[in-house]
Formats: sequence, structure tokens, C-alpha cells
Amino acid sequence: MMATREEALAAIRAAPDVSVLIVGGGINGIGTFRDLALNGVDVLLVERGDFCSGASAASSHMIHGGLRYLENAEFRLVQEALLERNRLLVNAPHYVKPLPTTIPIFNWFSGLLNAPLKFLRLRSQPGSRGALVIKLGLTLYDLYARRQRVMPAHRFTSREKSLQERPQINPAIVCTATYYDSWMPYPERICLELVLDGEASSPRAHALNYVRAESAANDTVALRDQITGEVIHVRPKVVVNAAGPWIDRVNSGMQRQTQFIGGTKGSHLVVDHPELHTATRGHEMFFENVDGRICLFFPLEDRVLIGTTDIPIEDPDQARCTDEEVEYMLNMVRLVFPGIDVRRDQIVFRFSGVRPLPSSDAATPGQISRDHSLRITEPNRAITFPVLSLIGGKWTTFRAFSEQAADEAMNRLGVARRDSTADLPIGGGRDHPHGEEDTRRWLESQQRKNGLPIDRLDQLLRRYGTRAAEVGAYIMQDHDAMLEHVAGYSRREVGFVAEHEKVQRLEDFVLRRSLLAMLGKIDMLALRELSAVIGQALGWPGEQINLEVEQTAQLLRDQHGVALKIPSAPAAQTVDGR
Repeated sequence: MMATREEALAAIRAAPDVSVLIVGGGINGIGTFRDLALNGVDVLLVERGDFCSGASAASSHMIHGGLRYLENAEFRLVQEALLERNRLLVNAPHYVKPLPTTIPIFNWFSGLLNAPLKFLRLRSQPGSRGALVIKLGLTLYDLYARRQRVMPAHRFTSREKSLQERPQINPAIVCTATYYDSWMPYPERICLELVLDGEASSPRAHALNYVRAESAANDTVALRDQITGEVIHVRPKVVVNAAGPWIDRVNSGMQRQTQFIGGTKGSHLVVDHPELHTATRGHEMFFENVDGRICLFFPLEDRVLIGTTDIPIEDPDQARCTDEEVEYMLNMVRLVFPGIDVRRDQIVFRFSGVRPLPSSDAATPGQISRDHSLRITEPNRAITFPVLSLIGGKWTTFRAFSEQAADEAMNRLGVARRDSTADLPIGGGRDHPHGEEDTRRWLESQQRKNGLPIDRLDQLLRRYGTRAAEVGAYIMQDHDAMLEHVAGYSRREVGFVAEHEKVQRLEDFVLRRSLLAMLGKIDMLALRELSAVIGQALGWPGEQINLEVEQTAQLLRDQHGVALKIPSAPAAQTVDGR
């Protein structure tokens, strides 16, 4: 049985010495946490907000090798990313899925000169990429992935056949190219399951959301519980700074002045547009806009995700999707499907985040490396412990980067590595069924155990992987009923998530334990119903139940462009509606 938040805090108060303190609960910090916990290191991770609520939540939902990085001669990164992509397809089959990707190509020979000049760093401006340049890139892509051929090789399709398959595609194309990458519907849930796996592997591993690292002096770091306001002091031997775009700020609090980060903002839209959804034919459309910026859109359940921009930004807390970015992304869709009009009123969600890229003097944001690196500041007269800052990186390579960071920390602690995460399943990816027949047997086996209908078990399997067995068992321990205003969720299911998945706020559930907000499937009635259910599970008083609704509605409006209609406020309700 894993420790509760209160038990973890009590353990830290009683024994403030810790081998490794990780500051930052994004994917790189969490990956490092799991790796260290697996190897028996006593480790504490703190995140000032919820897990995966910063840069890691603002990705394009892609797990990919980085085709365009070949043009910047980042061959090592592409090779590593493809290897890690293939590992994730095996280790997290419930949350990482193959995605056919189609490139509309508008000329044959463009880029034959520009591509090698960029490769040699003799040119910085983007230029159009023609079929021959794309063919070369995709051939290299396939060669790097050949040792683990888990998906088909690329293919080119003639203009005539492309128009037959997609009648609405821009007729100015000369051909299309299709290759396979991967996507993740639930990046936030991958982070959560890594946290749970880390804690389950060691009683000396604790991860706390809503705890801020405030300051450091001598051998001590002051942590503030954002829920209660309590300040707790810990004495780490090593600090891992995994704060992403906020790394330099955290280092400043550690009495170290650094300029490691030069982040860029990337914004995305989610639209409710059945015609566009159908036109993709289940593929990601991956292409360069008229300004040379690589863009994409693809189906996200019954919506379409559109991205992205790449704009330098000073303050990561100010990252918002602007009206100019909205216009840019709506216009870029017309480059691929000129007859499809996507209107602003079809946007159900927008989000923006800052890539934790290294400080760089590159001429354009696209030239800044997406590779990862460790920057180490050694102990000094003010601070007695080293700080390992995790710079850059991408979702796909988090495991390799985390392994690098964990190895450095363990080396400084004199601890030998005993286990690897390379082939370790993540959360509900353990013993996951493969194929229709295997899935049918798994569902029938679970139905015999807990009595839930097959279609409900199938829904839970798609949502939680094989952790659906645990969720199903919890549901059947007491009377359950489907929620009235939240399609597809029941009271007991929401209660399980609240109790077992470190939920502290209503926003944690609607934004990061589910896709409800991102898919535009939340209204005020749904927020109130969810807040009542979660509030009962966590023991919230009535005034907090109402406050959580108000704060979540405001966050959705201010950060994600979701304006919810506010009916007259009823008194706080219990699960029974009383």
C-alpha cells in the first residue's frame, strides 16, 4: 500500500535527510524519479502545481523520431528518438499508439540546395522541401529504425491516387508521402503512472504535487506545501533541477545564477470539425507552412488537434495562445484542405506551453537543438550540494534522458545501477493484451472476476490499460451509477481516480486525469457534479466544492479559451444530491 500525501509529508518531517531531491514534476523529472526509485535510491520529487501541468502538458501529443531534425544534422538525436519511440510502443501500448503520417508535397526538386546548406550551417532561413529531399529524409528515417521494425516503411503516392483517397486535398500537390510515427492521447496519464510506478517500487520514494521549492541555504532546501502553507525543510545530497522553462528561476532560489534556458512558445488548438476529422482519414497531416514552419494536425478521438507555433518568450508563466496564433493555425489548415473552413467558434480548447530549449544564438527557433543535456553546478560556499539541471529534451526521449540524469546522481552518491527501465512496462501497459482475440479474452476474464459489462470494461481498458482491473474491482465494491452530466464516467470511477491518483484539485481531474476539458466535453453542470463526487472522496467541505468549480471555470477561461455558461449557483451537493 503506497503512502498517502499526509503519510509522505510526515515521513519527510521525521527524516529530512534525502539522497536526491528532484524539483519539477514534468516528464523528465518524473522519469528520473522512477529510475532512481527503481534502483533503491531514497528520492523526493516536488512539483509546485500538479504533475505534468507545465511544459510536458503542452506537447503536440507526438512520440516521434524527429524527421526534420535530420536537416539540422542531429543524427544521434533522431536515432535515439526512434529507439525510444519503439520502446514506448512496447512498454506503454495503452497510451502510445502508431500513427500513419501523410506529407502533402507541392514540388519535386525544391530544397536540393537549401537542405545541404542548412546541414552545413551555411544557411539559416527555412526553405521549401521537395519530394526528393523528403524521400532522402524518410529513407534515413527507415534506416535508423530498421533494427526494431515495429511499423511499416514509408511509401510515396502519386498525385492522382492521393486525390482519389483524399478528394479535398490541395490539388496543387505533386504527390504525397506516408510514413509511421506514434502519438499519445494521454501524456498527463503517462506521467502519473510513472509516478505511481516509482513509489510502488520503493518505500523510500515520494512524489508530491503542489509543493514548491522556495529557497536553499547551506545543506537545506525549504519546501512550501501549496495546500496548507506549511514550510518543510529537507537536506539533500544531490538536487536535480527538472523545472523545464523555469530552471533558471529554481537555480536562482538555490543561490546559483544561470542562463541555461532560451525557451520558445508552442500553441495548439483542438477543434470540433467532423468534416476535417473525416478528411484526415485517420492520419496525421504533417507539412510545412508558407513560412517554412513545420505544422501538423491529426484526429484526437472525435476532435482534431492542430499545431503548432514556435515563438521566443521570456516569461513561461505568460504563455497563452494568442489571437494571432489562432489565425495562423486556422489558415495553415487551408494549405492542405483549401475547401475546408475551420472557424473560431469550432475551437473547443486551446493550450500553450514553453519548450525548455537551451539558450542559443540560432538565427531561427527551428534551428535550436531539441537534444537534451545535463548542466552541473558544483557545491560552493553558499550551497553544499551539487545541482543537476536537465536542459532541453523531448517527450520521446525522456527515458534515455532520465537514465542519464539518474546515472549522474547515483555516481555522485556511490550507488551502482542494478536495474534498467529500457524494457520496463509503464503502469497499465503491464501484461496488456495484443490484438482483438487477446483483448476479448482479457475482457471476459475480468468480467468473470468483477461482473462489469464487457463494453464498460473495454472503456476502462482503453482509459487505464490493465489498471482497469483495479478500477473495475473498486467500482464493484459499492453501489455505482453513471454521472448525469459527464458522459462515460461513473461516480465510483471518479472516486477511484480521486483517491488513488493524487488528485488535489478539481482541475487535476478535468485537465490531467481525463481528456474531458481538452475535448470540450465540460460545462458548468459537469464541473459541479465532478466537484461533488471528488469532494466526497477527498473530504472537501461544501465551500471548497463550490470554490473548486469557480477556480476551474476561471482557469479554463483564462488559459484555454473555454467560456462556460454559468447558471445560477445551487448549494453544494453531496454525491446523493442532498
